[in-house]
Amino acid sequence: MSARLTTHADAARAAVHPVGDTLHMQAWLARVPVTRDFPPDFAETLSSAASLNVIEMTTAPGCLPCADLWARLGEFRARYRWQVRIIGRDEAMLRSGRLGLPWVGHPVAWVRPIGDERRAIPIAIGTDHLVNLARNAYLATKMLSGVRPDVGLRAMAKYTGIVAVVARSPQGRP
Repeated sequence: MSARLTTHADAARAAVHPVGDTLHMQAWLARVPVTRDFPPDFAETLSSAASLNVIEMTTAPGCLPCADLWARLGEFRARYRWQVRIIGRDEAMLRSGRLGLPWVGHPVAWVRPIGDERRAIPIAIGTDHLVNLARNAYLATKMLSGVRPDVGLRAMAKYTGIVAVVARSPQGRP
């Protein structure tokens, strides 16, 4: 049996949930798990990274998730003093392509070092809760400062609660 290749349409369906109004967007967000446990250096790391990193996001006129994400990143900016900027669709598509990710639409938010436009890590596709955005910015900061990506991803699994440890049977199988 062979695995089927993921198509652009598959990725778009998995990553983006289109919403037509604020009520539906809030209902969708209500189902998103919220990070409740943070590492001890969380706030200090984010505050100290403000002079090193920037968040850039895409947007489009009339895009409800874009407006919601922009508002949440505004709160993040006020709390941790990071710069938050808008980038164009073409730049976002190039970044996606460099990582082998399909372009699925607006909004997408990225963390990158202020002095290096080629090293960017996506932290949101669509909107999310502020604490989840902060968690993703923290993990991106760690990865950009030298933490191996696999360590960052394991940390994300630990702190989000989305990925749980698989219980193993005595025979070593899940």
